Amino acid sequence: MSVEENKALIRRFFEAQAKGDLAALKEMMAPDFVDHNLLPGQAPGREGYLQSVAEDSATFSEVHNIFEEQLVDGDKVISRISTRALHDRGEYFGLMPAGKELEVTSITIHRIVGSRIAEEWSQGSGLAEMTQHQLEQERIERERVEQELRVARSIQQASLPKEVPKLEGWQISPFYQPAREVGGDFYDFLELKDGQLGLVVGDATGKGVPAALVMASARSMLRAVAQASESPGEVLGSINDPLVTDIPPNMFVTCFYAILDPKSGRLTYANAGHDLPYLHRRNAEAEDLRARGMPLGLMPGMSYEEKEIVFEAGQAALFYSDGLVEAHDPEGEMFGFPRLRALVAEHTAEKSLGEFLMEELYSFVGEGWEQEDDITLLTLRRSATTS
Repeated sequence: MSVEENKALIRRFFEAQAKGDLAALKEMMAPDFVDHNLLPGQAPGREGYLQSVAEDSATFSEVHNIFEEQLVDGDKVISRISTRALHDRGEYFGLMPAGKELEVTSITIHRIVGSRIAEEWSQGSGLAEMTQHQLEQERIERERVEQELRVARSIQQASLPKEVPKLEGWQISPFYQPAREVGGDFYDFLELKDGQLGLVVGDATGKGVPAALVMASARSMLRAVAQASESPGEVLGSINDPLVTDIPPNMFVTCFYAILDPKSGRLTYANAGHDLPYLHRRNAEAEDLRARGMPLGLMPGMSYEEKEIVFEAGQAALFYSDGLVEAHDPEGEMFGFPRLRALVAEHTAEKSLGEFLMEELYSFVGEGWEQEDDITLLTLRRSATTS
């Protein structure tokens, strides 16, 4: 073949690549074709090269090649090429398509044997530019996520009580430990008339800012409605309907709300789909505090069953979020409700119930544990001796 024919062969070779014409490419390549610049994951030989071209066609559109210069040295054709392509179809080395036009400058050397291309060497700037672009996109995304986490954390921290109520003859011990990706946990104390105290533990589904906003909305509604009613069931029913219309349809709030009369020891409570609290009795037993009710914000017109218990001297109750029971050990086993109930039953008054449970959790998950969800514990204990 003449010099001009060899140049024309290389131009047709690139035109076929731009069109994704694998059959035409295969006809122009020697069966033992060698690519000396394999991309990550590319198989050697002609079939590997064709597969790489097919993947490029599934990734880029509007591919145009401009031959800036072509030289011939014996059986080799040296080409300097500018290629423009639109990255709008598929993922490319981890970079998602964003409709961005990519311009690549490359120098290729092709050795021609007979009328077919036997070898290719190439060097270009495209992959480096795309890698740099990907790193920049990742940096922007990390900054966005970190900013969202900061906002969510600030919303949640602002919603937590600043002080723990002090009641004669009672110990109230909250514990809150956020995960890195903040969830929708919340707890609250409400000072009600006649010296009664409202206790709230809840969890909005989801993570980040959406969960924090839903949590803050539910907490604000509950605080407003609680002052007008002495019935926990009525309070939960009153805030359910507004939440149905105010929060996204794929979100809801679980919430346990109780009213404590410190003088009599009576605890009246209702539950909107939250994890069942446990009452620790002095005979080494743990009792579920059950009350029927759907999570808040799912369906309008819900009613909430109301129950009550009377604390005896020395009894304690645990209210908590699912971050405790859903923690996993290194083998993937979940901490679980049966384990929690057994630990509540065996707890003694030597240390606080919350401290005891966290020690057991750390022992269960082992070193290097990455907390998956917020952990909220609220313990309420009546003193062993009452006046």
